[in-house]
Amino acid sequence: MSGDAAAEAAVEAGWQAARDDGRVQAELLEAAYGEPRLRRWFPWVSMGELHFSRCTENPWSWDIPYVHPAYGGPYLVAGPHRNQVVGPAATADEAIALVVQDLPADWGPAFLGDREALAAHEAATRRHRAGEGRESS
Repeated sequence: MSGDAAAEAAVEAGWQAARDDGRVQAELLEAAYGEPRLRRWFPWVSMGELHFSRCTENPWSWDIPYVHPAYGGPYLVAGPHRNQVVGPAATADEAIALVVQDLPADWGPAFLGDREALAAHEAATRRHRAGEGRESS
């Protein structure tokens, strides 16, 4: 199995595990899975919160906002860090729209590995692209 196929399989397994976990409302999971940008990333559940990672293994990337049930409301979108709040959402679709509103357009599908491996891969990709730019000058 290629790295891309293995990453896709890990992501699908993650979605199934999130569904099977039962701590996140099904409507939220389905809204997230229906969003193509989120569907290609690894979902994980903690304390009833739905998180997304650009890598398939823990430690996760922690660079995407997450959704949790809000006191008095259905959802609160926060993050990507614990001290950041994006805003409240009345519906699952609104919550997912808040998650994706400011995501970089150039983030690709989930990377097979943890956040350190993802960071090393992205650094190598940047160095490679910078080298190509110098060669074409």
